[in-house]
Amino acid sequence: MNILENINNASQLLLVISAFCFYMYLKRIKLTRKLTSFEITLYIISQLAYILWGITLIAKIWG
Repeated sequence: MNILENINNASQLLLVISAFCFYMYLKRIKLTRKLTSFEITLYIISQLAYILWGITLIAKIWG
């Protein structure tokens, strides 16, 4: 079971890193041109995902 937990933790880390890279990409595009409605939606969802991830991480550590 330890190997599965390690794989799960590694996949979560990769998802967080890739989401951050995508957020930075959208932020850079936002500086050069106006975002499309789909890109705005992804931009907002990625911000909300980081907030929720942070809250759940803190709750997991404390509780």
